[in-house]
Amino acid sequence: METHPAVRWQIGRTTVHRVDEIQVTGLARMLLPDATPAVVAEVPWLPPSSVDGDGELIASVHTFAVEVDGQRILVDTGVGNDKARPNPAWDHLATPFTDRLAAAGFPPESVDLVINTHLHMDHVGWNTRLDDGTWRPTFPNARYLMTRTEYAYWDGAELPAARRELLVDSVHPVRDAGLLDLVDVPDDGVEVAAGLRLLPAPGHTPGQVAVRIDSAGSSALITADCLHHPVQLARPGIGCTADTDPAMAARTRAALLASVADTGTLLLGSHFTHPTGGHVRRDGTAFRLDA
Repeated sequence: METHPAVRWQIGRTTVHRVDEIQVTGLARMLLPDATPAVVAEVPWLPPSSVDGDGELIASVHTFAVEVDGQRILVDTGVGNDKARPNPAWDHLATPFTDRLAAAGFPPESVDLVINTHLHMDHVGWNTRLDDGTWRPTFPNARYLMTRTEYAYWDGAELPAARRELLVDSVHPVRDAGLLDLVDVPDDGVEVAAGLRLLPAPGHTPGQVAVRIDSAGSSALITADCLHHPVQLARPGIGCTADTDPAMAARTRAALLASVADTGTLLLGSHFTHPTGGHVRRDGTAFRLDA
């Protein structure tokens, strides 16, 4: 489970840390099958760390830990330890993720706010930890935010057992502890902390949000799963097999990229491996990412 050295960015007065959980290989085989080695070979600017020697895509599961105005905020919480998951690479993990959080200055008891951009198993897992056979909130002093649309969709859906399990072990215990806040996100977004705004980003899931940070004249945008890999900047038509509404996901991806292109806004990919962040430039009819 290779990870990269700790990285942080300064966005005005706001500090953003990337805290790694695991590296993901075989991303194209799992989620982006149209990103073939031949397609990847046509994108010369891709970071070397994002592609292996066979042209297969490499990704990362990580949390963005944000320090803003005295608050400690986590954006997504990865897969989690000890959890039964259908993906063998994620099944019953045992990583030192909370130690890495603490090393970045975010011991679990210090976290004030957790944002789940959407309810997929690699974004909610560390919401809880196993304690004497019971799933308990990992961040006992935090409020956990997710959109009302997202929660209602997954909680009310007819789900296979593996999908239902993530609600049982990673979402419902937070609700039952009284720590869950459901938020409505209008078209222009909603501010949830100083300079930190949730923006609607549907398509991958119905209630997904991206997260925008604005501070002292600087800005950044955390993508959630609008994008899984930098190759999608060069080929925005490459979609994800896990999108609930592929057409809407494509529109959201195109709009997100257009909104930040050539603006100086730092794009932070929720699954981009090192270097993870960069500036979006227009490149003909598509885009590129400059670190």
